[in-house]
Amino acid sequence: MSHTLSEADSAALLAGHGVPIAPERLVAGPQEAVAAAEELGFPVVAKLCGDHIAHKTERGLVRLGLQDGDAVAAATTELLAAGRPDDAVTGVLVAPMLAGSREFIAGLATDPQFGRTVLLGVGGVLAEAVADVSVRLVPITRVDAEEMIEELDCQSLLGEFRGEPAVDRDALVAVLLGLSAAAEAEPAIVSADLNPLIVHGGRPVAVDALVELEGGPEAAA
Repeated sequence: MSHTLSEADSAALLAGHGVPIAPERLVAGPQEAVAAAEELGFPVVAKLCGDHIAHKTERGLVRLGLQDGDAVAAATTELLAAGRPDDAVTGVLVAPMLAGSREFIAGLATDPQFGRTVLLGVGGVLAEAVADVSVRLVPITRVDAEEMIEELDCQSLLGEFRGEPAVDRDALVAVLLGLSAAAEAEPAIVSADLNPLIVHGGRPVAVDALVELEGGPEAAA
């Protein structure tokens, strides 16, 4: 048996091991949401957060590109009203609306034969079409992480792209090393997904995080 952490808890766990997560605020209501958005800077994203919510987009529990306080307040009210009793809603996550032409995916998975692995791949709309992924067993070294980046077929996405700077490879290495460190430190982790990992100003930043733990909720204690 396993269970997933809320997005906020997933992000906090991975950030504690050096994974770069977009700044976010967990709020309880519209007024707090507006204050958080003003602190973070518009436009922002609002997402319903709960201990049992894993697929927010499919359920329409995400609001993008909120440009002012009125929009944030309305979105927060709508999202809280959309929560179901079994979602175990903990609040609404407010985060900056980060833009970038390139997206990657990174994470942890458990192979039934070999154990935990770190993965890196091309994300966004191209993910399923190109299936460009590199994998290593936990733990990984800096050399392993650098090799994973080099193994991606879409190397052009790592250079200057559509007027944006080249990807900071050291920062991408740090993402992979942080995931590996989290897996070593937290034996209960079954999987972790950073999808998408947006390249913003040349640096990869996770704007969504989901961690699956072995056992019941007490495994997160």
